[in-house]
Amino acid sequence: MKIKSNIKLEYKDSKHAEIIYKTLEVDNEGFVKNSLDENTINFEIESDKLGSFLATADDLIASEILAETIIKNTK
Repeated sequence: MKIKSNIKLEYKDSKHAEIIYKTLEVDNEGFVKNSLDENTINFEIESDKLGSFLATADDLIASEILAETIIKNTK
């Protein structure tokens, strides 16, 4: 069984999206396909096992929240 999901995150501007994209890109390599389109990042997660899928999605979301927090606190 294949489990697939697309997560789309929209940011206030393209600069903000690019910072988050570059921050998460390294950690996602080999696990999540991602693309940047102006102020939107699209993430594609695919797995054969539900546990792996959920762990990847959870890690992606937690990493994005951390990146957002860092950006917010450094302004």
